[in-house]
Amino acid sequence: MKAMRAVVVSTAVLLGIVAGCKHEQVVPQPGAAAAVSGPFSSQELQQFVALEAIDSHAHAFQSDPAFFAMLKKLNVKMIDILVVDDQSQKYNHLSQEAEAGWKFVKGSDGSAVFCTSFDPYKWNEPGFAAAANKQLDKDFSQGAIAVKIWKNIGMEIKDAKGNYILPDNPAFAPIYKDIAAHNKTLVAHVADPSSSWAPLDPASPDYWYYTHNPVWYMHDKPHPASKEQILAARDHVVEMNPDLRVVGAHLGSMEADFHQLAQHLDKYPNFAVDMAARMPYVMMLPHADAIAFMTKYQDKLIYATDNEFAPNENAQDKAKEWEEAYARDWRFLATSDTVEYLGKKYQGLSLPGSVLTKVYHDNAVKWFPGVVTVGK
Repeated sequence: MKAMRAVVVSTAVLLGIVAGCKHEQVVPQPGAAAAVSGPFSSQELQQFVALEAIDSHAHAFQSDPAFFAMLKKLNVKMIDILVVDDQSQKYNHLSQEAEAGWKFVKGSDGSAVFCTSFDPYKWNEPGFAAAANKQLDKDFSQGAIAVKIWKNIGMEIKDAKGNYILPDNPAFAPIYKDIAAHNKTLVAHVADPSSSWAPLDPASPDYWYYTHNPVWYMHDKPHPASKEQILAARDHVVEMNPDLRVVGAHLGSMEADFHQLAQHLDKYPNFAVDMAARMPYVMMLPHADAIAFMTKYQDKLIYATDNEFAPNENAQDKAKEWEEAYARDWRFLATSDTVEYLGKKYQGLSLPGSVLTKVYHDNAVKWFPGVVTVGK
């Protein structure tokens, strides 16, 4: 890899660095190197293609030859994940979304596999779990490799008394058991960045999201469930289902506290996290701390983007956008180049090839059985 260098740090030093991980914005120094941006160069592409990258968390619901060509060119395989969101104009019809997702997967010629979901809004209806399991089992028989639960569990759906239902609600217990029995993986996007519960901060990586999606901004909501309550309920699911692989989406919603994240990765053998949409938080760590964290937890960090290709979007524009996102992430993880995000510059980590192989490929294969065989 370009500018690749090994990181040799004692276990004691690693633990000390990770325990002290705090976000510190990296301020460019005078004369700092210019940021590298845009799509892959031919040399970069050759190195990236060799990784056989798996994007373990993305959303694509439009089939188009130009878009499929981009995935083939980059040699990227992706997990196409359903989102059940009654607040969205795009994703509020589970059956329509599932149909579009399956069409994308089947048209991708092996570049995509399917992560299904169920409708949590029906959680209190008679026969809810049995009906959900019937639908999931059908999807498993067609090749789905995982099931996602989303942040509406904990941040939107309430019981008759007005209390937010949480991920460990007994209504969901039979579903978790069924997922484990089929040797599938639970993708848990529960809670959101801590900035959702804090006053809006223009310096936050999440500022744009909450100003444009106020429904998920909890700071101004009356009596919301706290982030700590939601994550504790998620942890309870992990503990009560030791045979269930749980992948915490978006760094497990522990992006603001890498010490907390490290404790979870150490504590739960059946718990790993994807990096979808949270690479900026890794960038914001002090450079040495980011290298130490990625090195120590190289077996439990799974590359992902949260990239989206929605219906009616321009396929060529989206293909370019996705490639540039893949290129920026790769430059940050694999090289010492300077990359730019939201106007700030960050030096690449230049991680060893052995670490990159795990983060980009091997960990997805381990935590999502079938990801490299289903769909071909």
